[in-house]
Amino acid sequence: MRGELDSPRPGTDAAVPALLGMLLLFALRAWAELRPSEGHTSGWAAALADPVVRRALDAVHRAPHHAWTVQSLADHAGLSRAAFARRFTALVGRPPLAYLTWWRLTTAARLLRTTDAPLHSVAGRVGYGSEYAFAHAFKRQFGSAPGYYRRAEQAAARPTVPSGLPDVVPLDGAPELTSS
Repeated sequence: MRGELDSPRPGTDAAVPALLGMLLLFALRAWAELRPSEGHTSGWAAALADPVVRRALDAVHRAPHHAWTVQSLADHAGLSRAAFARRFTALVGRPPLAYLTWWRLTTAARLLRTTDAPLHSVAGRVGYGSEYAFAHAFKRQFGSAPGYYRRAEQAAARPTVPSGLPDVVPLDGAPELTSS
């Protein structure tokens, strides 16, 4: 990292964010490895340190579109349904299907912000069989319909033209000069 910052070369603009991402990953891993040993019995560190819960979380994250049930997640994790549900809820802080819904909608929000995929496609990618059911759940979670959310996020991401600059730039790229 120091070499990239001290002596920028071609590709530095891509290397620095990648290195920062790796640094963050290593810091989070170190934090997660220390937290359970400090006596913490719940939260993300404890959930990720628990192999049973981590298997279920990995499955949900890899395939949010899958028709998961508490039983299928318990089978995937290798526990009985009741034991799995208690353990997952205690460590993650919400029941398995509530977490699944949250993850699906969080993933959908990211897709709405970063892609132009049609709403029915986003709904299917996160496990909703109908656009209506998806829109209803999304509105309950985020307070707005998915289409409105996408438009608002895109509008917020659009750069604004600083005051004093022309609103319209001619095709040749030169600003139009007007006499006052």
